[in-house]
Amino acid sequence: MFNNNIIQRFNNIETPFYYYDLGVLKNTLDACLDASAKYNFHVHYAMKANFNSKVVGMVQSYGFGADCVSGNEVKAAIEHGFNKGKVVFAGVGKSDKEINYALEADIFCFNVESVQELEIINELAQTKGKVASVAIRINPNVDAHTHHFITTGLDENKFGINTWQLNDVAEALRNLKNIKFLGIHFHVGSQITDMEVFRNLCTRINEIAEWFEDRGFPIKVLNAGGGLGVDYYNPDTNIPDFASYFEVFSKFLNVKPGQEVHFELGRALVAQSSSLISRVLYVKNGQKKNFLILDAGMTELMRPMLYQAYHEIENLSRGTEARSEGAGDISGNAAHSAPTKYDVVGPICESTDCFRKDVDLAQSFRGDLIAIRTAGAYGEVMASNYNLRDKVESVYSE
Repeated sequence: MFNNNIIQRFNNIETPFYYYDLGVLKNTLDACLDASAKYNFHVHYAMKANFNSKVVGMVQSYGFGADCVSGNEVKAAIEHGFNKGKVVFAGVGKSDKEINYALEADIFCFNVESVQELEIINELAQTKGKVASVAIRINPNVDAHTHHFITTGLDENKFGINTWQLNDVAEALRNLKNIKFLGIHFHVGSQITDMEVFRNLCTRINEIAEWFEDRGFPIKVLNAGGGLGVDYYNPDTNIPDFASYFEVFSKFLNVKPGQEVHFELGRALVAQSSSLISRVLYVKNGQKKNFLILDAGMTELMRPMLYQAYHEIENLSRGTEARSEGAGDISGNAAHSAPTKYDVVGPICESTDCFRKDVDLAQSFRGDLIAIRTAGAYGEVMASNYNLRDKVESVYSE
């Protein structure tokens, strides 16, 4: 991803910043579109993964829909040109203000997560003289085998409606006159790379779809959510396996004539397109630990601190493309090839402000450029100004 020209360019830019490789983004979007179009599947981009304006604009240009989890995400999707008829609004805690905005915008569908929410949407829609289209988000109780902080499809999670509540849902759907039932919605978690999880999800979708149809609720939309993971360990080689992902649903999901299959992909589309570029402020060498203290921290990339997420870390100033064997490097220091273990940490006044421990890197120096890879999803969107930090900037490939 980084050649000598790019690294030289980075040397003239104030760090930290997010670097977006738009070529990688395009290749990923191409792969997703080709694989989903084979089965006429509908893909909605999960806005929460990254709402960088240039990134969102590229995603929209592919004709994907938008999956939103706040009123402002609904607004941003529409402002970026997404077709209102392809905008869905999910989220366990939609406010009246957000629901009213989405009703006024005539979005495609609300993914509803409780009977009480159904009643509130019905009441607000009635006030406006509108009928709200809904899909019922159901917990399939499928274990995603991922970090417990990012699993969402178990009975113990706050999201969705549990299967033992379905009779209450059916009764509400019969009685609420300003609600139009479109279908059912699922999401079992994030960063899933085991296709067996999605096969198990298909089994549950089939069972629950049959339950609704047996009770007189025809289904137009089967929304399988997202969750497809990316390879954080090999950021330059493996685009997510969209072909295998969509093939699972083609093989194991029972789709009747006239039904649509929808997906909500975020991380898989954007994660590999971006890296957080930082610079070494200080090197602290101790008897048991060596520390690289960067100018980027948890205010720029929260994932490692929030749920122990792994990111590849590279010293660009010591990379083989940045120097010749035995020569100096682009920062002017003598080149050292022997690896050293470092805890790579940020400047924030929190002990948890650590990207990774015991990272093998070439001997590093103040001023070295550091790349924290695969940061395009849940990176820039989670940035904060804690400690009154400056807002992280974005730089794009030329």
